[in-house]
Amino acid sequence: MTAHHAIEITLTRPATNRELHRARRVVALASNNDHTQLLTLQRAKTPGRALRVLRHRLDAVLPIDVLTTHYPDQQGCVLVNFALSRTARTAIRQAAAAHGQRPRDFLRQSVTDAVARHQEERARHLTTQLEGLLAQHTPEELLFCAASTLLSHQNRLSSGKSSTTPS
Repeated sequence: MTAHHAIEITLTRPATNRELHRARRVVALASNNDHTQLLTLQRAKTPGRALRVLRHRLDAVLPIDVLTTHYPDQQGCVLVNFALSRTARTAIRQAAAAHGQRPRDFLRQSVTDAVARHQEERARHLTTQLEGLLAQHTPEELLFCAASTLLSHQNRLSSGKSSTTPS
């Protein structure tokens, strides 16, 4: 059975109106306000095939950076499709061979490990920040302030007001 798969397209730069017009002749697209992210449906048997077909159809028309499936698969994974230079492909093949893996498996594990490291680093940073606050405030004060801030933030989001988050 052939299904439709929602695909997000992230561009390397904002698409021009001409590029979007040409791309819309190939597939139906929804665009964000700055033309850097697009969304489409691609008919294919599998999500991976949908990514490959869409890459083939749009690569010459749009400055595509990354294609991703919009919804996670049954294992909770989002598929990613990006074009690699010949040099990058060679380096990945060599590293995969050194680890006794297929290039796609090596790349998948490398990305998964990098995301996990990033999440751990953010958690360590947050813990350090909290420990600094606990040196100056009681746990009750900190908890009350966090709850008030989160509730206030949630109320702003539900009322439609935009907010910015510090980095």
